[in-house]
Amino acid sequence: MNDPVIKAGHDEEVWIGERCYIRELINHEAIPDFSLAQTRVKPGVVTELHKLQVKEWYVIMEGTGLVEIDGGPKTEIGPGDTVEIPAGISQRITNTGDSDLLFQCVCMPRFTPDCYSSLEGDL
Repeated sequence: MNDPVIKAGHDEEVWIGERCYIRELINHEAIPDFSLAQTRVKPGVVTELHKLQVKEWYVIMEGTGLVEIDGGPKTEIGPGDTVEIPAGISQRITNTGDSDLLFQCVCMPRFTPDCYSSLEGDL
């Protein structure tokens, strides 16, 4: 039997061009079916309009905001809310609160950089 423990190796939060901080919790080629990341958006920030070629869910942990999916109306979100985002659909999130907006991102199959497309062009 192979070792059942996969060491994450993703202990640090990093700033990304999407205008938020990401900490990968589970994202390993040995687990191709899904990935899990923690995202942090500072107050007043609107993330980059983008789409993924994988299905994604946001699970809101702390803070408040507005989520926009597929150019539709902006919808208020807060702790305990789950947002489903189909593959290939535009998305962005705005932190409307006075503290950080913290949420987990579940992607199926797992997120890889080549599945990300900016819809804003060069920033």
